[in-house]
Amino acid sequence: MQRTAQAHWQGDLKNGAGSLTTASHTLKSTPYSFHTRFEDGQGTNPEELLAAAHAGCFTMALSAQLMQAGLTATSLETECTITLEKKEGGFEITESHLDLKAVVPGATKESFDTAVKAAETGCPVSKLYKTNITVTSDLSGN
Repeated sequence: MQRTAQAHWQGDLKNGAGSLTTASHTLKSTPYSFHTRFEDGQGTNPEELLAAAHAGCFTMALSAQLMQAGLTATSLETECTITLEKKEGGFEITESHLDLKAVVPGATKESFDTAVKAAETGCPVSKLYKTNITVTSDLSGN
């Protein structure tokens, strides 16, 4: 299985702007820019998308872990906060914090904590944040 998205950018970093489009068209020419990333401009930014991906993946993984334990959640609400900090070598994502609120009938604290830990370490996005990232590129149109 593969999923795709495209990014388009015009101009320099501070005055330029771009758009993001996903294959599903959930994002379709969604604007992003320096202002949406480092200020409060209208549009999205990579860290916001990473937060959405991590929150969604973790919550689905938790649902699967609960199912394996014979439990079904009435409600799982996860907020993810991605922290971007300026470091000596440039900007780095230094933390992805998940804040979970759950209603799970029949769950004990122990069974719930076990499921949460398994979801935290087992969701594919969590694994991405801890793995080597490779890039394949094709330069054209110069």
